[in-house]
Amino acid sequence: MTKGKTEKRGRPSNAELKRRKDELEKTRILWFLMLFGIFLIVGVFVQNLTADQIVHKFKSPSFNGVNTSSHYLTIENQEFNRRKVIKDEIKAAIEEAERDKENSTVQRFIRNFESRVYAELSRQLIANLFGETPQTSGTISLEGNTIEYSSDGTYLTLKITEADGTITEIKIPIGSFTF
Repeated sequence: MTKGKTEKRGRPSNAELKRRKDELEKTRILWFLMLFGIFLIVGVFVQNLTADQIVHKFKSPSFNGVNTSSHYLTIENQEFNRRKVIKDEIKAAIEEAERDKENSTVQRFIRNFESRVYAELSRQLIANLFGETPQTSGTISLEGNTIEYSSDGTYLTLKITEADGTITEIKIPIGSFTF
């Protein structure tokens, strides 16, 4: 008998079984590697089949047209607000310059002087009306305005005619004009 052959027909020896088992294992590994390789190749081709062209798209609505109206509206609002801020700043600067001019030392002196002159004129008018020798009528011209006064013993009437022709008349009862 030859070595490695079994005594009984149809039954292989242990060495033969081990060799067959190793071959079967190698075949399984080979089949696994072949299937894995096929799946990799198919996966690469499928990915290439589903890929699309790279297309450049503009992000700015001015170029691509998507949401263009809202984009233009936003730009218009920003420009409007900026123009308004500039106008407000210019107006505030002009008003500040005018306030500074009105609050200068010379302007304060002129206002104070005018106030005192008007007070003196008012005092003289009161002296003419109610002083030791009261006058019954008179006229004063002041900066294009005419002030006429008259007294009938009961009422004191002041008639103020402005430069544009507007007339204001004031009647004061003399009897109740006491302190």
